[in-house]
Amino acid sequence: MFVPQVDRVRSLYSGRFTITPSLQVDNRPPFSLDMSGVAGLLGGDDAVSAMTAVHVYGNRRWLGWYNTPGSFRIAKRFSLFAKSASLCDVFSRNLSSNSLSKSVYLDPATLFEPDGFNCRGPKFCAAHSGTVIKETGYLASLFARECTALDSEGTVVPGRRTQPVGITIVDLSHAPPSEMDPARSNAFALLAASVPIATSIGTCALCAAYEDWYASSLILVGIVASGVSCLVLGSADFVFTHPEPAKGSPAGDGILTSDKDIVLLRGTEGAVNSITRGRFFLRFSSAAHDNLLWWCSLLFFVQCITQLLLIPQASLFGQAMFLASLGVSALYNAWLSSLDKDKIHRKLLFERVLENPSLTKYTLGTRTTAVVFMLLVLQLQDPTKLLDEFLPNDTKVWKQWKTVISEQLRHPRDHSFLSESNLGDVDGFTQQEQQLLNLLYEDARAAYNGYKDYLGVKSL
Repeated sequence: MFVPQVDRVRSLYSGRFTITPSLQVDNRPPFSLDMSGVAGLLGGDDAVSAMTAVHVYGNRRWLGWYNTPGSFRIAKRFSLFAKSASLCDVFSRNLSSNSLSKSVYLDPATLFEPDGFNCRGPKFCAAHSGTVIKETGYLASLFARECTALDSEGTVVPGRRTQPVGITIVDLSHAPPSEMDPARSNAFALLAASVPIATSIGTCALCAAYEDWYASSLILVGIVASGVSCLVLGSADFVFTHPEPAKGSPAGDGILTSDKDIVLLRGTEGAVNSITRGRFFLRFSSAAHDNLLWWCSLLFFVQCITQLLLIPQASLFGQAMFLASLGVSALYNAWLSSLDKDKIHRKLLFERVLENPSLTKYTLGTRTTAVVFMLLVLQLQDPTKLLDEFLPNDTKVWKQWKTVISEQLRHPRDHSFLSESNLGDVDGFTQQEQQLLNLLYEDARAAYNGYKDYLGVKSL
């Protein structure tokens, strides 16, 4: 409780006493900082993630004119991207004296770092050339996930069941060019982006009408920084590239493998390596764009600093308008960042790059059955290497089984597949070993029955 000090002063004109309270004067300076100044530090992850839509939707480059939060985080990410562009510039100068006329390819993971861009793909084994890629890339991972995410089990092959294995047979009838632009446009992006754009422009105009030039100018700086950066970033083409196959290369048939699912790729070398070695890049028309990326980073740093220092000088109305523009933009960024980008990229890969390849799925009861079925579909002259690769067991029983199966796989259309007359000598096996051998033969027969069903479906 505040108790004022009382001075007893005798008035010159009246004999009365007056009570004069001693008030404490606040000598603090009028300049202060409040929590609204940290707007540039919050919401950066969603804001950066929202920028990935620049290359998913063709018209997104024109839809960045709003005051976005997270300017400090965006500035740091743009500076990293500009450094990557500078390295490409140096590389181009080493190749050509006229480097500014050369296109520059930048990895979008340097800027966006979405979960999918850095993930490792499954192992790939080429059926004919013998090439083994222990870890494929992002596109192979996308492709395998799309195949294994099919709603149904496909055709279930009757037989013994221990740990079912799904096999997706993919017929790649289209070999994409070595470089293409798979980006697509979506009119809905324009409708959604109109909300934060209208909010930012409207709040900026209201602050100007209220003559709060601090708030109005800061919202305008945010609009310009975001809009210019989207234009610069959107000037790059989102391209798909893969290496050209050498002339005379054998068929590119191969297998993408995981613990529970197998993806069997059938097609030319160019069609298959578009999955196993294909990549998404941002292609700028010249190396001079690294300077523009640095300017974008600088713009966001300026936005962050000015908001931190000057927003406390705005009126209560101006601060409310500023926070309103950031709030609507943050909601829009959160919505964009919540989109399943892996799903969007899978759609681009399947529909635009590979032109909807044919997928046929089978589910087999054991891994042994699945491997034999896979080798029957591939029709290899020497299946021994892949047998050892996928079934590395080297006991006496397995060696005998592999010897017989390898011979049978060379003539899969023979109606005597694994008949009693061509199982070879079984002397020297114990009763338990004989039982296991017969069990493995039954798995192979089940695979052959599934293969005959596959031939019937394929001939339709």
